[in-house]
Amino acid sequence: MANHKSAEKRVRQSLKRRDRNRGVRSEVRTTVKALRSAISDGNATDAKTRLRDAEKSLRKAASKGVIKRETASRSVSRLAKAVGKLA
Repeated sequence: MANHKSAEKRVRQSLKRRDRNRGVRSEVRTTVKALRSAISDGNATDAKTRLRDAEKSLRKAASKGVIKRETASRSVSRLAKAVGKLA
Protein backbone atom coordinates (compact mmCIF):
# COMPACT_ATOMS: atom_id res chain seq x y z
CA MET A 1 0.00 0.00 0.00
CA ALA A 2 1.44 3.36 -1.05
CA ASN A 3 1.72 5.82 1.82
CA HIS A 4 3.48 8.77 0.17
CA LYS A 5 2.19 11.03 -2.54
CA SER A 6 5.05 10.09 -4.85
CA ALA A 7 4.48 6.38 -4.24
CA GLU A 8 0.79 6.76 -5.10
CA LYS A 9 1.75 8.50 -8.33
CA ARG A 10 4.18 5.70 -9.20
CA VAL A 11 1.38 3.16 -8.72
CA ARG A 12 -0.88 5.12 -11.09
CA GLN A 13 1.89 5.42 -13.67
CA SER A 14 2.82 1.75 -13.50
CA LEU A 15 -0.82 0.72 -13.99
CA LYS A 16 -1.08 2.94 -17.08
CA ARG A 17 2.13 1.54 -18.49
CA ARG A 18 1.05 -2.03 -17.78
CA ASP A 19 -2.17 -1.55 -19.74
CA ARG A 20 -0.33 0.06 -22.64
CA ASN A 21 2.34 -2.66 -22.71
CA ARG A 22 -0.26 -5.44 -22.55
CA GLY A 23 -1.92 -4.11 -25.69
CA VAL A 24 1.35 -3.95 -27.60
CA ARG A 25 2.44 -7.40 -26.40
CA SER A 26 -0.94 -8.84 -27.37
CA GLU A 27 -0.60 -7.44 -30.89
CA VAL A 28 2.86 -8.98 -31.21
CA ARG A 29 1.60 -12.37 -30.08
CA THR A 30 -1.33 -12.24 -32.51
CA THR A 31 0.80 -11.39 -35.54
CA VAL A 32 3.45 -13.98 -34.70
CA LYS A 33 0.78 -16.64 -34.12
CA ALA A 34 -0.78 -15.88 -37.52
CA LEU A 35 2.64 -16.17 -39.16
CA ARG A 36 3.39 -19.48 -37.46
CA SER A 37 0.05 -20.90 -38.61
CA ALA A 38 0.82 -19.82 -42.19
CA ILE A 39 4.23 -21.51 -41.93
CA SER A 40 2.72 -24.73 -40.58
CA ASP A 41 0.16 -24.72 -43.41
CA GLY A 42 3.00 -24.42 -45.92
CA ASN A 43 1.56 -21.28 -47.53
CA ALA A 44 4.71 -19.39 -48.69
CA THR A 45 3.04 -16.29 -50.15
CA ASP A 46 0.81 -15.78 -47.12
CA ALA A 47 3.78 -16.38 -44.82
CA LYS A 48 5.84 -13.69 -46.56
CA THR A 49 3.13 -11.06 -46.13
CA ARG A 50 2.55 -12.07 -42.53
CA LEU A 51 6.30 -11.93 -41.88
CA ARG A 52 6.26 -8.22 -42.78
CA ASP A 53 3.43 -7.62 -40.31
CA ALA A 54 5.12 -9.63 -37.57
CA GLU A 55 8.44 -7.89 -38.07
CA LYS A 56 6.75 -4.48 -37.96
CA SER A 57 4.95 -5.26 -34.72
CA LEU A 58 8.07 -6.77 -33.11
CA ARG A 59 10.22 -3.75 -34.05
CA LYS A 60 7.54 -1.34 -32.83
CA ALA A 61 7.29 -3.17 -29.49
CA ALA A 62 11.08 -3.03 -29.14
CA SER A 63 11.18 0.69 -29.89
CA LYS A 64 8.52 1.30 -27.24
CA GLY A 65 10.51 -0.72 -24.70
CA VAL A 66 7.89 -3.42 -24.27
CA ILE A 67 10.39 -6.11 -25.31
CA LYS A 68 14.15 -5.89 -25.60
CA ARG A 69 15.70 -4.95 -28.94
CA GLU A 70 17.81 -8.14 -29.04
CA THR A 71 14.75 -10.29 -28.34
CA ALA A 72 12.89 -8.69 -31.23
CA SER A 73 15.85 -9.17 -33.57
CA ARG A 74 16.23 -12.80 -32.58
CA SER A 75 12.52 -13.48 -33.09
CA VAL A 76 12.50 -11.79 -36.51
CA SER A 77 15.58 -13.75 -37.54
CA ARG A 78 14.10 -17.09 -36.55
CA LEU A 79 10.76 -16.35 -38.21
CA ALA A 80 12.48 -15.19 -41.42
CA LYS A 81 14.56 -18.36 -41.42
CA ALA A 82 11.41 -20.48 -41.11
CA VAL A 83 9.73 -18.59 -43.96
CA GLY A 84 12.86 -18.99 -46.06
CA LYS A 85 12.70 -22.76 -45.69
CA LEU A 86 9.24 -22.75 -47.28
CA ALA A 87 10.44 -21.19 -50.55
